[in-house]
Amino acid sequence: MNRMRNDSQPMVVGDPWEDLKRFTDARIAIGRCGSSLPLKESLSFKLDHARARDAVLQPFQRAELARQFTDAGIKCLEVESSVIERGEYLTRPDKGRRLSSRSRALIENEEKGCHISLVVSDGLSSRAIHETAISFVRTFMKTVESAGLTVAPVCLVENGRVAIADEIGSLLGSRLSIILIGERPGLSSPNSMGIYLTWNPRPGTTDESRNCISNVRHGGLSVQEGVRKLAYLVEEAFRLQLSGVLLKDKMAAGYLPFGRAIPLELSD
Repeated sequence: MNRMRNDSQPMVVGDPWEDLKRFTDARIAIGRCGSSLPLKESLSFKLDHARARDAVLQPFQRAELARQFTDAGIKCLEVESSVIERGEYLTRPDKGRRLSSRSRALIENEEKGCHISLVVSDGLSSRAIHETAISFVRTFMKTVESAGLTVAPVCLVENGRVAIADEIGSLLGSRLSIILIGERPGLSSPNSMGIYLTWNPRPGTTDESRNCISNVRHGGLSVQEGVRKLAYLVEEAFRLQLSGVLLKDKMAAGYLPFGRAIPLELSD
């Protein structure tokens, strides 16, 4: 039987798992009010749902991101997939995996043969890219360039899917492609950025040939740790000349990328 206040309104009944909430942002131990959620939790769910929708639908600030990269001394190209508008992006994933004809022509004019092609795309959360990409790329570039690796101009892709990095890497003749992309929002993480790495990128490459680092965001994997993990995978990919399920993550706790301390996280 539910306990009742004097005014006959049901009280919020707590949950014995309450102490576990400090370990996760997931919705656990939210209690109940009669047979329903407490009003606070119901409103919180609606707010987080709205934030997740906004992350998917928020326009990609590609020009502003390009300005930030240029100001940081990083050359970039503004390109797009074959998607015409955002609704099509959500219903036609195949079009998000291919470049538009304009973008393909633009990339074909670039110098070929860099070690790494680096792609940044809004994916399913432009918010994730707006918040994290510039700091991550600046830190990563300083890390790999200190090891003598060359990086092609960063391709800023609007409405891109993960596999679009295969086409870009192939056009640039790079040995390794990396894409930073907004991940599908969760109700506690609308700003999560994912990173995918593919050796010998070619159109038609399938997902078992990739390595993934997920949940790079404030409150998740930090930029500095994300760069350290990516640098490890890059170093191993070049050593073994492969990626995907054959490239295992055996990074030691004290690993230093290319034998050097990682730069402190760079902010705007």
